[in-house]
Amino acid sequence: MTDFLRRSPWRLLALLAAFAITLAVYWPGLSGGFLFDDYPNIVDNKGVQPHDASLPSLVGAALSSPASDFKRPLASLSFAINYLATGLDPYWMKLTNLLLHLLNGWLVCLLSLALLRSDPARRHPRASLVAVLIATGWMLLPINLTAVLYVVQRMESMANLFVLLGLLGYVAGRRRMLGPVGRAGSNWGGFILCAISVTVPTTLGLLAKETAVMLPLYALLIEWMLFHFGKLLETPASSARPEPGHLPRRDPRVIGLFVLILALPMVAGLAWLLPGLLKPETWAARDFTMGTRLLSEARIVVDYIAWTLLPTPSALSFYHDDFRISTGLLAPWSTLASIVLLVALVALMLWLRRRAPLAALGISLFLGCQLLTGTILPLELIYEHRNYFASFGLLLAIVPLLAVSRNSRLPLPRHVLLAGLMLCWSLLTALTAYAWGNPLSLAEDLAARAPMSPRAQYELGRTYIIYSHYDPASPFTKLAYAPLEKAAALPNASILPEQALIFINSRMHMPIKDAWWDSMIAKLKARKPGVQDESSLGALTQCAHERRCDLPKNRMTEAFMTALAHPNPSARLLATYGDYAWNILEDHVLGERMIEEAIETSPDEPGYQVTLIRMFAALGRKDDARKALQKLEALNTAGRLNGSIAELKTLFSQP
Repeated sequence: MTDFLRRSPWRLLALLAAFAITLAVYWPGLSGGFLFDDYPNIVDNKGVQPHDASLPSLVGAALSSPASDFKRPLASLSFAINYLATGLDPYWMKLTNLLLHLLNGWLVCLLSLALLRSDPARRHPRASLVAVLIATGWMLLPINLTAVLYVVQRMESMANLFVLLGLLGYVAGRRRMLGPVGRAGSNWGGFILCAISVTVPTTLGLLAKETAVMLPLYALLIEWMLFHFGKLLETPASSARPEPGHLPRRDPRVIGLFVLILALPMVAGLAWLLPGLLKPETWAARDFTMGTRLLSEARIVVDYIAWTLLPTPSALSFYHDDFRISTGLLAPWSTLASIVLLVALVALMLWLRRRAPLAALGISLFLGCQLLTGTILPLELIYEHRNYFASFGLLLAIVPLLAVSRNSRLPLPRHVLLAGLMLCWSLLTALTAYAWGNPLSLAEDLAARAPMSPRAQYELGRTYIIYSHYDPASPFTKLAYAPLEKAAALPNASILPEQALIFINSRMHMPIKDAWWDSMIAKLKARKPGVQDESSLGALTQCAHERRCDLPKNRMTEAFMTALAHPNPSARLLATYGDYAWNILEDHVLGERMIEEAIETSPDEPGYQVTLIRMFAALGRKDDARKALQKLEALNTAGRLNGSIAELKTLFSQP
């Protein structure tokens, strides 16, 4: 950065101007609300809402995320700090995300500059300006908006903060290693910097999100494309590139480093994951198998390229549950076409490796980024925020080709095209951010972008319900029914729309249509309940428990029994039925049995243990409660459950 300031002060001003533009583009979106996965991870997650900043409270917050078995403690801790500072206000959480995005933009600029100066094929006399343009485009890309205004995706942007830092350190270390013979400490000091840069940031990034595990792979791609695993070169200090036609000797330390930090962990990870991934029950809760997922992801990755470089509002619709899963190479036909295109892209990358290494590197970084989330793991098929780092690869490939000097061929058309892309990206991001600034405008915008998305139509109906305040005379009440009934009728819809229709009429003491119950139960019978289905049953149970909804017990029981009839019901579903049986049906034996089954299914989840202890205490079975409390104490890592345990112990002292 010192070199950047010293040589190009006016380009630093250009970068500051890019920051200002990004702030202006995103600012209207900061006033919006929470959305989708923000609720289970932040709004409804009491763990990230600590009462104080004591160590046990912060440890509990760090380990409270329901998003992953790895808990993503660093990201969760940042949400807790936001809460302690400003409460549960989405504005400040979004502003924190925006500042983090700007910091990442600065690192993208520095990394781009380091890569441009390491290009072995050519010198880039305008490297600083090109780096600023890459960072500016990346900060303004519409596909990266959800990593900023979608609060929970701070996990993604925070993980990539460490990825960018690690890659920056790795490139700096390799440039030191390839410096002139005789520079003090340039050899081993550079290697140590490389080793630290691909291990420490990876570890820290994993505490935010698992995508940071890709850092060693990205470093390997940079090494393969730019440095060729080479040793010291007899070159001037200002250059880290070999003479034309000359390849440096291989450095065994670099090769050994990647064997140790990438090859061995990858083999171990696959050996651990594959047996489970090959079991059909792993995919039972999904609408796709491993095979159909791989076929579908070929189309999705090609879509990501278009959505990044030539985005449209209908493409960047946030909800993508209307995507048609590929069931064969020609079902749909675009599956085979996408596979051919990806193979051609790989071939182009290999052809460009010697001729235009930086463009080849950009392509390889984009494709490499998809290997974790776009292959064999049973994740949701599509999310825009998965391209937060991948989009950098695409810009690294195209921006240097468009931001050419005046002495290059066709400079004016290239400059016009680059300016046009920048303008289009900025306008679409600004328009989308404006819509995100208000929950109602966002719901209407997303429903218009994705008219065949059950989730988008449901969210529109749900937003109308919230604005209606459950007043039958409110104009929003009438508006809610059409999108909810449309969502319920769309293919592959969950029971969320039926749940919302039942919920609103019950809250307003209006008749509940039998067709809504029939549709809900038919869906629960047709496939194993997913997360949205379980959330729907939980919402109805809570509403009945709080005496706000008068729901027919026979219909609710039928819905639960239909959902539980599928093999291997989840712990969450078992616990929800236990709650309903205990509090609504007043069948304490059934409620206790369901909670015990939930504990057996998920023994490391303390919430179910707490519920069982409360049941024992309510029944006066103090000995059973104390035994269950001992099991809960075994889960009390770093005192994160101290508050719950102390509260439960007070139950034993009561008559």
